[in-house]
Amino acid sequence: MFTLNCKGRLLVADRPLVMGIINITPDSFYEGSRFMDEASLIRQAEQMLEDGADLLDIGGQSTRPGAEQVGVEEELRRAVGSIAVLHRHFPDAVLSVDTWYSGVAREAVAAGASLVNDISGGTLDTEMLDTVGQLGVPYVCMHMKGTPATMNKEAVYEDVTREVLDFFIRRVEDCRKAGIHDIILDPGMGFAKKGAHNLALLRNLSVFSMLNRPILLGISRKSVIYKTLGIKAEQALNGTTVLNTLGLLNGAGILRVHDPKEARQAITLLEAYNNKASAY
Repeated sequence: MFTLNCKGRLLVADRPLVMGIINITPDSFYEGSRFMDEASLIRQAEQMLEDGADLLDIGGQSTRPGAEQVGVEEELRRAVGSIAVLHRHFPDAVLSVDTWYSGVAREAVAAGASLVNDISGGTLDTEMLDTVGQLGVPYVCMHMKGTPATMNKEAVYEDVTREVLDFFIRRVEDCRKAGIHDIILDPGMGFAKKGAHNLALLRNLSVFSMLNRPILLGISRKSVIYKTLGIKAEQALNGTTVLNTLGLLNGAGILRVHDPKEARQAITLLEAYNNKASAY
């Protein structure tokens, strides 16, 4: 499907990849993803890797709607320190840093991360793209309007798929000019998107394949699931699996999830369904 050059290590994705979410925050929308002490961080990383995660995405700032922004120094302390711990305990694991700060990205890569996941697609820090180009690591370019604090007010579109596609066309060219070779596209489920916008993007996910870049789907336990079903995020695992499966059918190459085991099972069953793997 695609390859990612992770600081000299070639990650070959001949099947969809699973990215496990680890938040070093006290206020992420899903409590089960919060790990504030070293012992629980290590246990969770080990479990995710055992459950089939190909990458671990570490974030030091909540990006849920309305979240209070923390500064660079606090995010450095949370995320970079945790990446250093995980790199020491799991030296073969592929680690990603979830940040929109170029300074955090630089320090995280020095500490052991080999991928940068930026919810702003480089729009919140004008130095981000050049920094990632200099670092020579893969880059997740996500679509968002506004900031996490303001994005709900920005969820207005005439045609959400066309507008996100136009954004990606511009940003892929900007990434290329900055020297970024491995660009991953994330339509930004839940970021300046209402439920109908998220479902439209999911239905039309294959449209983004025209850009010949891997597509990341990050819909795990989000409000489009739990609000539609009238449940809480803690009860949204089954709904997550359903929408992840639809995403895989529509071209998702990476699933960013809180629950790697179930994501990996969905991938395996879909492969069997498509006669690419034995069902026995």
